[in-house]
Amino acid sequence: MSSKRDELIVKYVADIKEKFGEEPNMDLLHKVTMGLGPAIYNLDASKVSGSDDKELETVKKNFLMKKLGMADSPELMPAIKSVVAKYGASVKSKHRAVVYYMLAKHFKKESVYK
Repeated sequence: MSSKRDELIVKYVADIKEKFGEEPNMDLLHKVTMGLGPAIYNLDASKVSGSDDKELETVKKNFLMKKLGMADSPELMPAIKSVVAKYGASVKSKHRAVVYYMLAKHFKKESVYK
């Protein structure tokens, strides 16, 4: 029996393969998805608008700094923008779980989810 979360993870896997051209680390993807909790089921909260600077600032503060424990530095925002750009401008609402997953990999912070 498939749960709503499993259905979402299938979408996340497709995005990681199609948009980023890589095979996802399923363990990490599951943990990132679980870490988002009920937000993944809320249409607005489950997406990241790549063109909204306030939204990107929220990703930086709530995910990179709070969750991943990173210090605020000039390298954070370019990394977020790089993931958003790779995801593609044509994708207006990017899955938050995919953005967070890609950032965790970018900064080699997979260990946060062990």
